[in-house]
Amino acid sequence: MKKYIWVTFKKEGIHKYPAALEDPKLATGDEYDVSFLGYPHRHIFHFKVYIEVFHDDRDIEFIQFKRWLENLYKDGTMKLDYKSCEMMAEELNGIVQQKYPGRSTILEVSEDGENGTTILFPASGTKTEKDAGFGTYEEMISQSNNAGAN
Repeated sequence: MKKYIWVTFKKEGIHKYPAALEDPKLATGDEYDVSFLGYPHRHIFHFKVYIEVFHDDRDIEFIQFKRWLENLYKDGTMKLDYKSCEMMAEELNGIVQQKYPGRSTILEVSEDGENGTTILFPASGTKTEKDAGFGTYEEMISQSNNAGAN
């Protein structure tokens, strides 16, 4: 049996889906047309983060976990460019599993609580108490981008 705790939080963000402007499957010109998604638009992104716990006495304390997650995104409106909910979930999961290695996670990210994704991530790394060291979303993205360039 696996046990999880979960927390939720919301954050304003702006993103776009550039392919929607010209892809004929998206820019259909009829009631299914979503070409407007090609322009920057605002959402309130809803996050629900589940993390595996190994015992039933506050292995990870809810409020502390939630505050840590919220602090990753504390600096104003998220500027997401072309990122989808799936991309956001994968990115956040990388940071969660750096701070809490050896634990499986489930992340849900939605646009305005209406449409979104749920991704189940297996545990990665070895369980330690090591802190990922990111204070904000911008630091997280900067470090992730620098790691990808190497």
